[in-house]
Amino acid sequence: MRLAILTTALLLLAASDNWQPNPAPVSKHKFIIAAHRGDHVIYPENTLVAYKEAIKNEADYVEIDLRTTKDGELVSMHDGSVNRMTNGQGQVKELTLAELEQLNVKSKDTTSTEIYRIPTFKQILQLCKNKINIYLDFKAADPAVTYQMIKQYGMEKQVLVYINSAPQFSGWRKAAPKMPLMLSLPDSVKTVTGMEDFITKYQPDILDGSYKQYSSEMVKLAEEKHIPVWPDIQSAGEGPADWDKALAIGLSGLQTDHPAALVKYLKGKGLR
Repeated sequence: MRLAILTTALLLLAASDNWQPNPAPVSKHKFIIAAHRGDHVIYPENTLVAYKEAIKNEADYVEIDLRTTKDGELVSMHDGSVNRMTNGQGQVKELTLAELEQLNVKSKDTTSTEIYRIPTFKQILQLCKNKINIYLDFKAADPAVTYQMIKQYGMEKQVLVYINSAPQFSGWRKAAPKMPLMLSLPDSVKTVTGMEDFITKYQPDILDGSYKQYSSEMVKLAEEKHIPVWPDIQSAGEGPADWDKALAIGLSGLQTDHPAALVKYLKGKGLR
C-alpha cells in the first residue's frame, strides 16, 4: 500500500498558511497498533471474523480496504479482483453486491468448513462502533458517499483515511474537512529537511510509510508538528527484533500483521 510522491495538484490543494493537522481518533493506548486487514494470522484477511479477532486482541485500529461494487455498494477487499481471495472471478467494480455475497472467501486452513463472506462497509461500521477505530485504506470509493455512511453510524470520531491519490485527498478535504488523512512518506525522503519539506507541501494529518524510512530525528520533528507517525512494519518475518528498532527511534504506532503478538511484546515492556 505504498504511496508514491503525490502530484503537483495535491500541493496546490493542500497549501495553507494556517494549517494545523486534524487529530487522529482517540485511543486509550499511547502506542497505537493497527491490525493490517484485520487480525489475519488465523482468519482470512478483510473478513468480519478477522476484525473481531483484532478487537479481541486489543488492537487500536482495524485496517480495511474499501472498494465499490457495480451497483454502488461499499465492501472491503484488498485486491481489485476477487480472484486471489475467493472462489470467484472478476473485478469488484464489475460485480454486484448480490453476486459478491455468494462468494466464499478462502481460508488459510484448508481443512476448515467455515464459510467466510466479503463484508460490507455497513457491517464493518456496525461491528467496530465503540470497540475499535478504523484505518480506512481508500482504494476505490466516493468520499462523500463514504463519509455519509460514516456519519449515519456515528463513527466520525473513529475513522482515519489513508490516501492513495491526489483526487482522493481533494475529495476528502471537500467532503469532510476534519477527517484525519494519512499519507505515506515517499521513499525518496531520507532526511529531516526532506521530511519537513514534504509536510509543508502536502500537510498530512498522520504519516505512514515503512518504519525503516524513519530516524529518531524525523520522528521528533513530526512530534513537534503534532503529526503521529504510524508506519508499516508488517512482513512475513516480523517480530521482536523489528519492534525493538521501532521503539528505539521513538515511534508511537505501527501497522502489523501480528497484533496479538505485538500487544504481548508491548505489555512485556510496560508500554501497554
